[in-house]
Amino acid sequence: MASATADFGIDVFARYKPISLDPANPKLSEQQKNDLLSNISLLRDTIVYFTASGAARGVSGHTGGPYDTIPEVCILLAFFQHSTEKFIPVVYDESGHRVATQYLLSALHKHIPFEHLLHYREANSKLPGHPELGLTPGIQFSSGRLGHLWSFVNGVAIANPGKTLFLLGSDGSQQEGDDAEAARMAVAQNLNVKLLIDDNDVTIAGHPSEYLKGYELCSTLRGHGLKVFETAGENIEQLYASISSAVTHNGPVAVVVRRVMAPGIKGLEGTTHAHDVIPVKIAAQYLEERGYDEAVQKLKAITPNSLAYLYTGSTPEKFANRVIFGEAVVKVLEAFSKEEAKRRVLVVDSDLEGSTGLSVIHKNRPEVFLSSGIMERGNFSAAAGFGSTPDKVGIFSTFSAFLEMIVSEITMARLNFANVLCHFSHSGVDEMADNTCHFGLNTFFADNGLIDGDTTKLYFPADANQMRAAVSKVFWDQGIRLIISTRAKVPLILKEGTQEPYYGEGYEFVPGKDEFIRTGTAGYVVTFGEMVYRALDAVDRLRSEGVDVGLVNKSTLNVVDEEALRKYGSSPFVLVLESLNQKTGLGSKLGTWLLERQLTPKYKYIGTTKEGCGGLGEQIFHQGLDPQSVVKAIRSLQ
Repeated sequence: MASATADFGIDVFARYKPISLDPANPKLSEQQKNDLLSNISLLRDTIVYFTASGAARGVSGHTGGPYDTIPEVCILLAFFQHSTEKFIPVVYDESGHRVATQYLLSALHKHIPFEHLLHYREANSKLPGHPELGLTPGIQFSSGRLGHLWSFVNGVAIANPGKTLFLLGSDGSQQEGDDAEAARMAVAQNLNVKLLIDDNDVTIAGHPSEYLKGYELCSTLRGHGLKVFETAGENIEQLYASISSAVTHNGPVAVVVRRVMAPGIKGLEGTTHAHDVIPVKIAAQYLEERGYDEAVQKLKAITPNSLAYLYTGSTPEKFANRVIFGEAVVKVLEAFSKEEAKRRVLVVDSDLEGSTGLSVIHKNRPEVFLSSGIMERGNFSAAAGFGSTPDKVGIFSTFSAFLEMIVSEITMARLNFANVLCHFSHSGVDEMADNTCHFGLNTFFADNGLIDGDTTKLYFPADANQMRAAVSKVFWDQGIRLIISTRAKVPLILKEGTQEPYYGEGYEFVPGKDEFIRTGTAGYVVTFGEMVYRALDAVDRLRSEGVDVGLVNKSTLNVVDEEALRKYGSSPFVLVLESLNQKTGLGSKLGTWLLERQLTPKYKYIGTTKEGCGGLGEQIFHQGLDPQSVVKAIRSLQ
């Protein structure tokens, strides 16, 4: 009889061997060793297979981390099989991008069918890029971002005295300052938390041993007071003995597991490329060599989802504003020699240079560039300290979701009159397969200074041309300036009825000025960033039907343009459209600004309100931010 996974492409249930291991016995029998190695190989093959389906669909997916840590996971499953009463039987993981492990365990424990794994990160599949409790059957925790779970697990340990807990970590996640605090508490309270840390010397942008000279994971953890075991991750007997010793030791322990990334995967082993999803070609070769012909056929049959839609009022060609930011900085620096640029500008990266556009600066102006670790708070403050005199500026960049982590540091920079040009990319929800924990929604948290003398500005350019103009204009301004972009590319905005760029030749960015992309008498849509071209499509379609709707690009989010506000505030209605959090975004403020000036148009605002659905552009439709939803909202105000 065929097993329940026969149609998956890899018959996991037919080949998986439940193992019971007692950590009190640190030695494996020959049979136990062979069974463990068999399970490790099987589950690693499965990880390669279904994460590659994310590559086939174009939604990415992170293969290396979950693939690497399967030996530790198999050992933990065997411990849980032997004595559930001694453990909290949850494989906690502080590296959220290793979510494939959690989905594999969910399928292995029959919460979801294995076939469903082939919809990895697809929209509405409930298999997003980070685990979310309550969304996916079988998922037992939400990891959040990176390095945010150890303190939480400490609390679980305090709530369950006498139980042992495990937390998978990594050399990357351990760079976060949260983990230093968690370590001190674990030691002070003698918590039975056992960390299994994958130390492969690989993060997104490079190798910690190169960009964080002096940082040594074992020394750091021992300095906090933890017992530390160092072990070879691909030597199953040594790995098992170390984890067993950790369990039998009373109190917190870290097992630092040394291995190269993606061991055994030709073309990826030991490279930073394995951090993200395995390419279909490499996965197919890997699986073919292991005899999984059916899996290869299924993998090759997957095609990317199409969201074809012809937008009016903007160009078919799109540009990555997050990359344009770096190009714009390089353009500003053309006026300076290497020596002068180094004296006046410092660019601090937090291991995201390839994602936030800073790699362009690194390549072209290395003299101003500082490669640093996954330490957003410290990196921002260092940039602020550099920019603490009027003739210097510190440049800092990270994902918009991580802005929430440095609110206190922003306050300190403001109190010290620091000049910081911040680039927060990956704002909103567009193309965010990592889902809710990576949504950059609370940008206005940075605007937390007092009205008296505060110069903090939030800028969200609508297209590549406006991004270049904005960076050039505000580069040397004093104070804290946030320039915001999205993960997704955006087209150029066009003047009405032409193919001429609105922000074309001769355009100069004016901070604080709202721009009337379209003027109208029926009412106005007020928006910014990646919502401008979507709103423009809705507005132009309505205008072609005789509805005289106007469109305002409010590219400076937190400054009232009195003249513009009075103009659109005196129209019949105002609709605010944004992909920021509806509870904390522009819409929650603009209504107050209108009322303070006795302006009372019909008022409505649309923002992000829901947990994510996975996928890429599907997130926009899921949140009701697409042009059709905008048209519907406008009609409701007429």
